[in-house]
Amino acid sequence: MNKMLTAAAVAALSVAFVTEAAATEWNVSVWGKRRAFTEHVEKLGELISAKTNGEFTLNISYGGLSKNKENLDGISIGAFEMAQFCAGYHRDKNPTITVLELPFIGVNTLDEEVAVSHAVYGHPAVQADLARWNAKLLMTSPMPQYNIVGTGDPRDTLAKMDGMRVRATGGVGKAFAAVGAVPTSVTATEAYNAMESGVVDTVAFAQHAHLAYGTINRADWWTSNLNPGTVNCPVVVNIDAYDALSDSERAALDGSVDEAIAHYLANYGALLDKWEGILVEKGVTKVEFSETDLADFRKAAADPIREKWIADMAAQGLPGQELYDLVMSTLKATRGN
Repeated sequence: MNKMLTAAAVAALSVAFVTEAAATEWNVSVWGKRRAFTEHVEKLGELISAKTNGEFTLNISYGGLSKNKENLDGISIGAFEMAQFCAGYHRDKNPTITVLELPFIGVNTLDEEVAVSHAVYGHPAVQADLARWNAKLLMTSPMPQYNIVGTGDPRDTLAKMDGMRVRATGGVGKAFAAVGAVPTSVTATEAYNAMESGVVDTVAFAQHAHLAYGTINRADWWTSNLNPGTVNCPVVVNIDAYDALSDSERAALDGSVDEAIAHYLANYGALLDKWEGILVEKGVTKVEFSETDLADFRKAAADPIREKWIADMAAQGLPGQELYDLVMSTLKATRGN
């Protein structure tokens, strides 16, 4: 009887082990804390788990797996299976997607940001660029146009931006440099301390980040219509891990992207609806630039930075003009629809 029970117990344990071994858990590296910027990742995890009856899950870590500037490196060596990063953190590692960070490219809505990002992500040159890091582009993290918060007297003209120390990365940083400001590319998680200690005078973020990282709490003013551009922050997966998924797991992952993005857009839209009230609550003055200053800003930043970017891409053997044209044609098609 003991032998029979022992055999039965062994069999039960064996079944449990096989079941456990069959489950797939991916580690996901993001940073900061859960916020509007990560809601699509959270939703993706919920959808995948539901579609696979818990057999495929995402273990989302906020800073516990890697520093935000090192997420692409972690993907390349398989330290984790999924990660979010921003192109402006390391332009040399992902030059092709920096087309989406060019200043004043004319993206006006989050829906347009999704459309142009995913069009660029689907381009063979972009996929080959990221494949150097064993990374497959999965979805974007769409953000509105950046605006800046600052302390003291408002920087409400281009002339007042001369010498302004601004936390800004990528094309947004280049745009500010074009009008005499001094961009500093500290990470999002370092922005509040940089502002508090006086390392920077101002910080350029989308609205959710001003809230999430507390920069709005130090602000005396906020620019409402500067809109120089935004950063592009993809979610990528390790190619080997993606290829190792079963057909059903891969279908659950790929088939959940659109719904995760839709959830993100709805959530971010609710945040934007509250933004005016948040400014009033925190006593932050809304600053608007004149149309003359905005036109001068575009003239100084848009064409020169775009043309230099295209030339730099060509020098690397990359189709910069083609990628820029893809953004423009996608915008036109999106608005036409």
